Amino acid sequence: MGLGHRAMIAAVLAGTVAVGLAGCGGGGGSEQGDGKPSASAGKSGKPASSAGAPSASNTSAPVLAQIKGAQDIAVTINSAVRDEGGFVTVQGTLTNNGSDTFDADSWRGNETGLVASGASAAGAVLVDEAGKKRYYVLRDTDGKCLCTMGLTGVKPEESRPFFAQFPSPPPTTTQVEFELPTMPPAKITISEG
Repeated sequence: MGLGHRAMIAAVLAGTVAVGLAGCGGGGGSEQGDGKPSASAGKSGKPASSAGAPSASNTSAPVLAQIKGAQDIAVTINSAVRDEGGFVTVQGTLTNNGSDTFDADSWRGNETGLVASGASAAGAVLVDEAGKKRYYVLRDTDGKCLCTMGLTGVKPEESRPFFAQFPSPPPTTTQVEFELPTMPPAKITISEG
């Protein structure tokens, strides 16, 4: 196994831990205070964000879309899964194909409420063109996104897994556009979890 392959496995494992920790952020059930169900748990009580999480053994994940942006940053989207709790979790991999270290500060978006999320995928949006609606990344009770945070210091040739969780469009909507600030949009298909 080459050094690059080991680095990718380490990045996937680190991202899986980050997904689990992000899903646990903010209080639980009755402490939400806003009357909304917790986006971090589906009906089964398991974190919705861990469903289909990348694993070291799943190196040949399907590719729904690939987008390339400035600084030779590439995003590969491997899944967009609707769960029974009414959420869609988009997962994939960020790869720095450039020669400079990458920080995803601009991916957080411009909304002041998302400053606490730091360099993250908090600015991601799902667009239902047919239904003429935009779905923004969900937040925990502390206002942090239910998405990958800490996307800083991504070195050249490094890949990191990412996820973002959204409210679900209607069940009849299966085609949406995934948008991430500074990156071109990508059409993806939502599958049932």
